[in-house]
Amino acid sequence: MDHLAPIVILGGVKFDLAAIIMVIVTSIVAFVLARLSVRNLSVDNPGKLQNFMEWVVEFVSNIIGMATDFKRGRVYLSLGLTLIIYIFIGNMLGLPFNFITEAHGHATFLGMDLFMNGEEEAHFAWWKSPTADAAMTMGLALTVIVLSHIQGFRHNRKHYLKHYFQPWPFFFPINLIETVAKPLTLGLRLFGNIYAGEVMIGVILGMGWVGIPALLIWQGFSIFVGAIQAFVFTMLTMVYIGQASIHEEDH
Repeated sequence: MDHLAPIVILGGVKFDLAAIIMVIVTSIVAFVLARLSVRNLSVDNPGKLQNFMEWVVEFVSNIIGMATDFKRGRVYLSLGLTLIIYIFIGNMLGLPFNFITEAHGHATFLGMDLFMNGEEEAHFAWWKSPTADAAMTMGLALTVIVLSHIQGFRHNRKHYLKHYFQPWPFFFPINLIETVAKPLTLGLRLFGNIYAGEVMIGVILGMGWVGIPALLIWQGFSIFVGAIQAFVFTMLTMVYIGQASIHEEDH
C-alpha cells in the first residue's frame, strides 16, 4: 500500500501536515546550527562549527563571485548562505529514517480529520525531506524569482525593462516565456531529484535485508545529490538576481 500524505482540509484548501512539520523542523535545525556556530566566536581559537560556517561563507562568496560582480552582489551573501544551508538540511532529513502511522476507517490529528483519499486503511508518512514536496520547492523558486524582479526594477530599471526586447523587439514573447519558465525549472529540478531519491530508498527498503548494501550506497549518493542540488539552486539564484539587478555597461 502506498504511503499517503497526512492532509487536512481547511476552508476547502488542502494542507499537507507532514510538509508543514518538516519545513518547521528544517528551519529549527538551520537556526540552531547557525547559533551554535557563532556561540563562542574566536579569532585565535575558532571552534569546529565556526570553522565550518566560515568555510560555507567563503564558499557562498565564491558562488556570488562566479555568478556576478561580487562587490555589488555581496549584499546577497546572507540570502545565499540561508538558501544553501536550509536546502541542504532539508535534502538530508528524509535520508536517515521514516515515521509512518496506520489508520483504519478514520484518522484525526489534534482534533482535525485527516484526508484518507477514500481508503479504509491508510498509512501516513510523517517524516520526509521537505524539498521532496513540489509546493515547498516551488515556493522557494517563486520567492527567488520575485525577489530578482523586484531588485531588477529597483536597481536596474532601464536595462531590466530593456532586456525583454533584446536583441530585437519581436523577441519579447520568447523572453517572457523564459521568465515564466525560470521558477518552473528552478523548483521542479530540486523537487524531482530529491523526490526520486526518496522513492528509490523506499524501493530498496522493500527488498528487506538483501537491500542493505544497496541502501548504504544509495544514501551516500543521495548526500552527494543533495549537496549538488543545494549548490545549483543557490548558484542559479545568484545568476538570476545578478542578471536582473546588476548591469555591466557595454564596451
